[in-house]
Amino acid sequence: MTQRRDFIKLSLALTLAGAAWAAAAQPAPVTLLNVSYDPTRELYVEYNAAFAKHWKAKTGQDVTIKQSHGGSGKQARSIIDGLDADVATLALAGDTDALHANGNWIPKDWQKRLPLNSTPYASTIIFAVRQGNPKGIKDWDDLVRADVKVITPNPKTSGGARWNYLAAWEFAKRKYGSDAKAKDFVAKLYGNVPVLDTGARGSTITFAQRNQGDVLIAWENEAYLLEKEFGTKFDVVYPSISILAEPAVTIVDKNVDKKGTRAVAQAYLEFLYSEEAQDIIGKNFYRPTSAKAQAKYAKQFPKLNLFKIDEAFGGWEKAAKDHFADNASFDQIYTKK
Repeated sequence: MTQRRDFIKLSLALTLAGAAWAAAAQPAPVTLLNVSYDPTRELYVEYNAAFAKHWKAKTGQDVTIKQSHGGSGKQARSIIDGLDADVATLALAGDTDALHANGNWIPKDWQKRLPLNSTPYASTIIFAVRQGNPKGIKDWDDLVRADVKVITPNPKTSGGARWNYLAAWEFAKRKYGSDAKAKDFVAKLYGNVPVLDTGARGSTITFAQRNQGDVLIAWENEAYLLEKEFGTKFDVVYPSISILAEPAVTIVDKNVDKKGTRAVAQAYLEFLYSEEAQDIIGKNFYRPTSAKAQAKYAKQFPKLNLFKIDEAFGGWEKAAKDHFADNASFDQIYTKK
């Protein structure tokens, strides 16, 4: 009996030791915060689930990704003011640059750390109109007609709004021949805007649910989301020219080093370039960057004359200074309204 008791005690001790070793070997769960702009909500819900599954299979570690959404400029300011973001997936590189300029949260050369200037997907700016397009809106110059009300967010707080503004400006500059005439054109356009929401999703709600406006200037994915959620109440219109919108992504170095999450945060962004993620990107109406996903979703994205911000405006730093800084062109236009 003594030998049997000793054997049971030894077996129990070994079992407990094995359980303790297994628990010690199991990585502790980790939580990331992705601070993003308004229209990426649906994309990242699906992507986060895919990454969590991938990371668990690869490392055995459970990862939870929390999301924060709002106007891109406002989101950048929140990080600068202390929001504990592990990654920033903002609407434009100019907003992300602010994280370096205001507190050195990221290095100056942050865009060099991932492929394609840290841009795993692209988009553009198009129009959503009421079913049947009753106002006959076909291009940017229809948006300055006296009988058309335009919904677009505030470029002081929204990254999408800045893309909208610059796309309209470049259309007018090319059509009418000068920056002065482009400024007059954009002033007329904003004269047709009844309300400036702080972010792109707010403008979508104003247009779709509050039934304001005849046309919504929108991210391409946001326009298609309207169709998906509201059926045939809305039509999508592609203008003759638009801007290639390239939302870039980065880890927030100060935060990941403080929290010890650099490895998983880096992997989270790198996984955006995987074929699994690129398929999710295309499914959510963003333009993928991998050749395979581009081919799969080619019919979803009509060919459009797209220009880049560098060629038209000299990059985001110059565009922000010329158009969106205090007392720059937007303030001049909108204070006259």
